[in-house]
Amino acid sequence: MESYENLKAGEKGAWLSIITYIFLSVSKLLIGFLGNSEALLADGLNNSTDVVASIAVLVGLKIARKPPDKNHHYGHFRAETIASLIAAFIMISVGIQVIIEGVKSLTDEGNAIPDMFTGWVALICSIIMFLVYCYNINLAKKINSQSIKAAAKDNLSDSLVSIGAFIGISGSQFGFYWLDTVTAILVGIIIIKTAIEIFKEAVLELTDGFEIEELEQIRETVSNNPDIKKVKSIKARMHGNQTFVDIIIVTDQTLNVFESHQITEEIEKSLMEKHQIQNVHIHIEPQ
Repeated sequence: MESYENLKAGEKGAWLSIITYIFLSVSKLLIGFLGNSEALLADGLNNSTDVVASIAVLVGLKIARKPPDKNHHYGHFRAETIASLIAAFIMISVGIQVIIEGVKSLTDEGNAIPDMFTGWVALICSIIMFLVYCYNINLAKKINSQSIKAAAKDNLSDSLVSIGAFIGISGSQFGFYWLDTVTAILVGIIIIKTAIEIFKEAVLELTDGFEIEELEQIRETVSNNPDIKKVKSIKARMHGNQTFVDIIIVTDQTLNVFESHQITEEIEKSLMEKHQIQNVHIHIEPQ
């Protein structure tokens, strides 16, 4: 099935994030320590926890690929949404820790000026992370994956964080000694902001929420069928990378069973072509 193939493709994005984060975190923590940069150390700590978050996404994708069983008749697709939720919690905890350490550092006297080499490292890492973001966001759109989309958002956030680290380190070279530490605190705030966005999207899906704008587009597609008198009700929910839609339509009471069935097939076909929706339940009410 296409949905399972998409999940398998999503694992490539998770692996790319894991490998990149391991390389960047080790590089930033080592160079940040040797170069006395609070901002680069905070960035490196962020990336080290991103490794754990990306592993959670990878595990979620693997579980989501499991076929339906007696306890999961709709499959395990929501496992990747739970993985996004776990990633968000990890990011929030790290963001809080980075902010606490940054505030403590502001109260310390005689902080060493970071080496400018750490700034160039941060800039190069930002470029690498942006390229990973481009790959993952395109992959997320292609396979309609919530967890890979969350990973891509994290990638972009990390790219911006590294740019911020570069600015902070550069400013400290011109006498703004506090800028490196302030940047570390801003890094923590950005981490938490990104985590909250991922958390909101995951909770929306787990509570069967659905975007109103997208639901209206689906309603419009269904309403365009000339054999339908009225779309009485339409509901939708996400189940991992799958969209489930329940529709109640009103048709002419003179239609026989075969003709009514043809209408449902036409609706299913149009929803698949325009919205890539495979799971549709349609109830017909004659009038």
